[in-house]
Amino acid sequence: MTDTTAVPGSGTLGTEPGTVNGSVVPGTDWEPGTAVVPSSVPPMREPGTDPYADVSAILDGTVPEPPEPRVLRRLDGRCLFYLEQVNFVFGDPEGGKTWVCLAAAAEALQGRGRVVVIDLDHNGAAATVARLVSLGAPVEALRDRGRFLYAEPEDRIELMTVVEDVRSWRPTVAVVDSIGELLPLFGSSSNSADEFTVVHSRVLKPLAKAGAAVLAVDHLAKGFDSRSFGPSGTGAKRRAIGGVSLRVKAKEQFTPGKGGSAVLTINKDRHGGLRQHCPTGDREPLAGTFILHAFAGGLLEWEVKPPADGERNADEAAPASDVAEIASLDPAPRTVDDARERLRWNKQRAANAMREWRKTLNSNGNEE
Repeated sequence: MTDTTAVPGSGTLGTEPGTVNGSVVPGTDWEPGTAVVPSSVPPMREPGTDPYADVSAILDGTVPEPPEPRVLRRLDGRCLFYLEQVNFVFGDPEGGKTWVCLAAAAEALQGRGRVVVIDLDHNGAAATVARLVSLGAPVEALRDRGRFLYAEPEDRIELMTVVEDVRSWRPTVAVVDSIGELLPLFGSSSNSADEFTVVHSRVLKPLAKAGAAVLAVDHLAKGFDSRSFGPSGTGAKRRAIGGVSLRVKAKEQFTPGKGGSAVLTINKDRHGGLRQHCPTGDREPLAGTFILHAFAGGLLEWEVKPPADGERNADEAAPASDVAEIASLDPAPRTVDDARERLRWNKQRAANAMREWRKTLNSNGNEE
């Protein structure tokens, strides 16, 4: 009988979704002794590593500064995405998610970086390369397999081959389009935290550890509460983000030959490196506006316009009249649902007005 107890430096055995308990997940343990698989024993620290923080180094100021975004530069010089981290780019269909990611890829190729595009949405090699060329990616870089790789895996075996190749290739940007197509390759559900965690540890995390700014494209759920939370499916997606998660919402629809624009808001910024350069006051502050300019001959130019000081997220701002209606309620509403039911508003309108009303209470030194 096989002993499935983890031994430092050895494989961690687990169960693949949809298989009999005790089945080993092929390829799960990319880092011996550290991979986390549902139903398996907890991961063990590498032998000989110190489990305690070096407080002396912290106090001496010798610890490296927190990470800052280095990919996809705004007009003010600040960037949006973190290297060596998993970043999410999510929104509704045709909202500009893929354009944002390909602009980041084109920028990296212009700067002598390396890019891999893992196209699970089957946009196609020709269409993807055409977009990159129109965005200004150097043709010589796209021809060079030492600079650019495109893959359209048909199954998980092919995908894992790509991931293993890329780990030693060390890309600057790795676009994974999309999470909605990635999970089914492993027989996994978008609503299962355990199953997402397995796929994350097998695909997204290795790409980030190879040095890439991983740009994982995802979609919004249909329900109001889920949409306000973030990407569709399990909350484990949000917990797994080591960089930034940007919500992309079309402002001017992207149209061939005419360009378009999209508003970018911060759903999560683990290190705060982007959030600190954005306006305050909103739950999801503005990170910028992605603008695609179209010119004759198919040429495109993109830019990320930074938000102005004090600029609000339009989806969270409430008109003064709504705030006044909340303030006039007697007794004062205790919750968003309370206000919504009494005023017969939709939940978004009530939530925005309640948020603004509470700010006025705080600024006046009153208690709700």
